[in-house]
Parts: sequence; structure tokens; C-alpha cells
Amino acid sequence: MSTENLTLPNLDNTIRLSEETINEFRTNGHVLTRHLLSTDEAALYREVIVAAADKYNTEKRKLEDRDTYGKAFLQIMNLWRHDAEVRKFVLAKRMAKVAADLLGVDNVRIYHDQALFKEPGGGPTPWHQDQYYWPIDTKNTITMWMPLVDINVDMGMLTFASKSQDDGLVFDYEISDESEKLFTDYVEEKGYKVSRAQDMQAGDATWHYGYTIHNAPGNKSNKRREVMTIIYVADGGKVTEPINKWQVNDRKTWLMDQPIGNIIDSEMNPKVL
Repeated sequence: MSTENLTLPNLDNTIRLSEETINEFRTNGHVLTRHLLSTDEAALYREVIVAAADKYNTEKRKLEDRDTYGKAFLQIMNLWRHDAEVRKFVLAKRMAKVAADLLGVDNVRIYHDQALFKEPGGGPTPWHQDQYYWPIDTKNTITMWMPLVDINVDMGMLTFASKSQDDGLVFDYEISDESEKLFTDYVEEKGYKVSRAQDMQAGDATWHYGYTIHNAPGNKSNKRREVMTIIYVADGGKVTEPINKWQVNDRKTWLMDQPIGNIIDSEMNPKVL
């Protein structure tokens, strides 16, 4: 796919969220924002993100040869560091301002981005909490999850356990069959409402706290579910002592091995507003 002649729209204009949207996010731990990007904006940025993701994808195994995590999606991370056009998307102020307003902070920093492409026939993404992986001291973390194509509930819609964000870290399990079983029982025991959109258009976005429990069903369609995510952390967040091997790796990979207790401010974690 050639993207040489594309003129990408600027995404630095900001939008104003309603108080209802902000309150819904802070109460339930997740919220859906429609039309964050226009149809044309989403289509143009899809071309550069898909081209970069396909270029830097390292997963070469057939779907049937992968484990549960590998079958869930193709995961290509930190594309903004490799591709100047994707950088315009990831560092855009429009999305960053939504993140900051939902969290109630003045500014946010990039933790990392990731393209999550669930192939036709791709398996479910087990229940998990994102912040299990992050050596960060604040709960003011947020993930934007934006489909680059129109999707429906059969394609692997992100699904949330509403109001679960206040529980903090629940289990010491990475995304796995074990986490699926444990969280399934936990969500049922706590009586959390399980919520998902029935459809999303390209350019819509969901937002969830780092501790919000979530999963996604498999992709039952014949179309690839192409999603781009950006993870933000509130400016002023600090590096904490890793509590598992994944946090050791995240500190090295996304925080440039900053000392424990340091403000998160490496060149990998720029302020966006």
C-alpha cells in the first residue's frame, strides 16, 4: 500500500465533551465517543496506520499455530516512533484533550500506542486489566480504542465490566485462559454490568481506565477488525517498582529504564497538549 501522495488532515483542533460523557466515564470506567474523527479523516489515517502496521508486524505464524494471546489479535506497538505519518495521529491534540478531560487533568503523556488487528476467525481477547502491565503510580491512565473500519458486535467489540476500575489490581495474571476464567467468576460475583457497543463507525472511540476490566469476543466475520489504540498517563505520574516480569519489561521498553520514583518524562513519553 503506497501512502506517498496522501495529504493528512490536522487533528490538533479540540472538542468539548459534555458533562454527561465525563461523568459516565468516571462512574463506569469507560465511555464511547462517536465521530471523534470524521469518515474522511478516519479513512486517510487508516491508510497510513495499516501500511505501517503491516510493515512492522512480526507475527508470521498461522492463526492455528498460535496460543490464546496470539490468536486474539495482531499487536504492533509504538508505531509513532517508526512512522512520521502515524506520529501525527498519535500525538494529535484532539484525542489527547479528550483523554485529559475524561481524567480531569491538565495534560497527558504518551505511554505507548498499539495497532490491534483481529483477523477473520481470530479468537477472543480474555478478560484482563491493562494496568497489570504498567509500573505506574497513578490510576489516572486511559486507553483510547478506535476502529479504523466500521465494526459490529460480531467482529470482536471491546467489552467492559462497568464500575470495576475502582478495585485496583485484582489478580496477578497476564492476558490468558487463566485470566479469562478468574475474571469471569469475579465479574459475576461482584455483579458488574457487562457492557459493549453493538456497532462502531471508523473514527468512533471507546475510552477506559487502566484498571477497568475488559475483554473482546472473537471475530466471527470475514473482515479484519482494524483498531488503533493510544495509551495515555496523566502528566506527573511516576515510575514505580515493577511487581512482575511484564512491568520490568514495560519499564525498560516504554519508560526508558527511568529510576523508580522519577516523573514519567522520557523522550518516549512526550506531553501532548
